[in-house]
Amino acid sequence: MMHPLSFRHSSLLTRACLNGRTLSTLPPSTSLGCLPPTYSPAVSKLAFFNSVTGDSSKIPSYRVLDVFGVPIEGAKAPEISKQFAWRLYEHMQLLPTLDDILCSGQRQGRIPFYATSYGEEATVIGSAAALADDDEVLSQYRETGVLLWRGFTLDGIMAQVFGNHEDSGKGRQIAVHYGSKQHHFHTISSPLATQISQAAGVGFALKRDPARRSKNVACAFFGEGAASEGDFHAGLLLAATLPSPTLFLARNNGFAISTPNSQQFYGDGISARGPGYGVDTVRVDGNDVLAVMNAVKEARRRCLEGGRAVLVEMMTYRVGHHSTSDDSYVYRERQEVEDRTKNDNPITRFRLFMESRGWWNQTDEDELAFRLRRDVIKAFKRAETVKKPYLRDMFTDVYAEEPWNIVSRWISQCHVLIVATERTAEGVDGTAQEIWTSVGAMAK
Repeated sequence: MMHPLSFRHSSLLTRACLNGRTLSTLPPSTSLGCLPPTYSPAVSKLAFFNSVTGDSSKIPSYRVLDVFGVPIEGAKAPEISKQFAWRLYEHMQLLPTLDDILCSGQRQGRIPFYATSYGEEATVIGSAAALADDDEVLSQYRETGVLLWRGFTLDGIMAQVFGNHEDSGKGRQIAVHYGSKQHHFHTISSPLATQISQAAGVGFALKRDPARRSKNVACAFFGEGAASEGDFHAGLLLAATLPSPTLFLARNNGFAISTPNSQQFYGDGISARGPGYGVDTVRVDGNDVLAVMNAVKEARRRCLEGGRAVLVEMMTYRVGHHSTSDDSYVYRERQEVEDRTKNDNPITRFRLFMESRGWWNQTDEDELAFRLRRDVIKAFKRAETVKKPYLRDMFTDVYAEEPWNIVSRWISQCHVLIVATERTAEGVDGTAQEIWTSVGAMAK
């Protein structure tokens, strides 16, 4: 069931704002008193509840376009130009093009690991388009599109997955764990859900910074599987109670690796948890790029104005395997994936919308597909030829002043490398003389 955009809060209580904090107040008709300090109204009838909607119905999902790209009755599509629509669509198409090439490269043994965004293009690009380019993003590993939207280059993507010396992380991170200070994109970490609680702290720091207060939010992306971790609850509690302008974007794509939703939680998804922490919450059709953009834009506005957390649950479907280390057909039917790809494809949906407005045609489609594939392959081939990072940079940027045990271990390693260099006449990290120079500098 799809409804107009509506953020959830309890209908049992009216709400008032005092000193920037939302408090519950008694409805005017209450005559049995209340329970301090919560101001919970006293009632004489014993009643249990198990729904945030008040009538035991499922939380509705906000939608603008139906699966055929047609605006649904009562929906308000965002006012976008043809040029902006083209930009949205190009970035949505870039993600599967990138995924195709890099997945193939991993299978050929040319890169070590990869994780795709298949099926979640609208969720990622719609969110990216709604955020300010200098909002701080703490992502999981399907938000490559956020970086690309902000101007991160294909060469930068390839440098990271190949781990060559152009990679800002100097090849020390696992593939697809991007990071860019310039693009306000915090480096991804493998442990699940760590970014959620960290984002609450980043949001609090933004609130304390006069130059960025009421200007920027911290934004955490995560899957519904990560919401089963303790960091999810710690992050929401912190950002709601302190509070801090932190936007929590949950990608509910149906699976936590091999664990389906039905085995992850018993309640009504992730959005049912938001009101429990006192934060504005909305559920949105994650395969509708315009709905995602509207919802995240409004969520960001509330985040800034209220100075506290907002939760958005984006309902989508993970078409691809969890990663190149996973075979999803072991735990789900191939036909299920094919049906979802055919019947509810976020890229197809937006393309149909553009075609209905005369903004797109088959010639445009063919030209875009050719150009994107050409550019991705060119960046891929180039990255393969770039040298690996210098070994002496293994601990660069890790310590302000390298401790003695790291220096000692590096010197020992250099002796081994020097012997190998002198035997082969070709060093991984330069000549023997260069390694000796590096040892001397560290020894001082």
